[in-house]
Amino acid sequence: MTTQPPIYELSSPGRVGVDLPALPEDGRELADLLPATELRDDLPLPEVSQIDVVRHYVRLSQKNFSIDTDMYPLGSCTMKYNPKVNELTGRLPGLAAVHPLQADEQVQGCLELLSGLEEMIGEIAGFPAVSLQPAAGAQGEFVGMMLIRAQQLRREDVRMKVLIPASAHGTNPATASMCGYESVSIPNGPDGEVDIEAVRAAMGPDVAAVMMTVPNTLGLFESRIQEVCDLAHAAGALVYCDGANMNAMLGRVRPGNLGIDVMHLNLHKTFSTPHGGGGPGAGALCASAELDPYLPVPRVVEGPDGGFARSSDFPHSIGRIQGHMGNFGNLVRAYTYIRSLGAEGLREIADIAVLNANYLRVKLQDVYDLPHDRICMHEVVFSGRRQKAHGVRTLDIAKRLIDFGFHPPTVYFPLIVEEALMIEPTETESRETLDRFIAAMRTIAAEVETDPQRSLDAPLSTPVGRLDEATAARKPDLRYVPPA
Repeated sequence: MTTQPPIYELSSPGRVGVDLPALPEDGRELADLLPATELRDDLPLPEVSQIDVVRHYVRLSQKNFSIDTDMYPLGSCTMKYNPKVNELTGRLPGLAAVHPLQADEQVQGCLELLSGLEEMIGEIAGFPAVSLQPAAGAQGEFVGMMLIRAQQLRREDVRMKVLIPASAHGTNPATASMCGYESVSIPNGPDGEVDIEAVRAAMGPDVAAVMMTVPNTLGLFESRIQEVCDLAHAAGALVYCDGANMNAMLGRVRPGNLGIDVMHLNLHKTFSTPHGGGGPGAGALCASAELDPYLPVPRVVEGPDGGFARSSDFPHSIGRIQGHMGNFGNLVRAYTYIRSLGAEGLREIADIAVLNANYLRVKLQDVYDLPHDRICMHEVVFSGRRQKAHGVRTLDIAKRLIDFGFHPPTVYFPLIVEEALMIEPTETESRETLDRFIAAMRTIAAEVETDPQRSLDAPLSTPVGRLDEATAARKPDLRYVPPA
């Protein structure tokens, strides 16, 4: 099989792919039509035919991996399939072509959609107030902690510590620091859940909040979450919940009912809006009635004539966190997803996601170490300690999995598990796909014992083999230099 040369090497002087419009007949030249700063003679673009250009970009696209290609079991990220009906509604001209500076009376449908989505998310999560403005989960997390800080400053109740379990998401300590707090790490108990006695010992009048992840990053439900909330509230502290793992609780658990005060939801995870490539994300923020006054502005409110309006008339708000009203195109897709599934469909998502993860747990626990041998939620965390004894690390297992057509799972996270393999199948994968994944993982485990070099050399079937990822990240080479 021959390989098509890079597009620069196909260049031939005078070859073109598109006939550009003729210059005006009034004698003006290209230099008269474009600013001088936009003209240059030192850009050696390839001169190629249209079919060469098309084939070049199609070949590049075929080297990409996506959820439309095969299973994407990236633990903690919930890389589920995006139903195409979401894309259809997101591209409706009346929604896609609006401008954020249009008058409220011209975008009543959009404002009604935002109001309806806030109401549905609030109902799903069990909170009376919702903001759709955060651009991603990390920003939602940051804004949630800003609400807690704003409330305590207004009360002149200065507290400087935030308790964060070792099984929380890795962004939590960074968020606490950005808000001016000191992070206090709380260990996990033998069952993988937060050590409630450690929480009790660390709780005091200097604690502003507890940052919980439910289910936690071990894929386990925090069964003592209500007790954590009671301890925090008794001490005058609040509880923030990282809602990145809400996929496991849809229709089964309403976090607001557990005593949690503020929580973000990743719409690009749980509610199947586009995920990857840096965005656009959406990190809806749910808040208790106590924190409602501090939500960012502008907010969608009932207008004077019975319609909808955008208002910034909230004197205790933390202010603007976005130029406008969030990533509206993603919000349209989340609205479509929720409305198309309904309450029963959302509950079924959680049921199947949990079932799929436990199916993998049972089918693989005899060949990969299982740090906590108990029913998991939407994801299962294995350890590659057994394979490490043969000289093969978790990273090698992940690279070898690529040869079987699967995207690798999350590796080395959570940090509290040695050689962690964090696998989340989501609800969108069929049993047949899960069985193929199980077979691949078992084959790799067997190879490690008989021919470990295969994993050490992997991937073996990709256009580019094992890369020096550290150097690639620190010294990226982004410029193609054609051969002399």
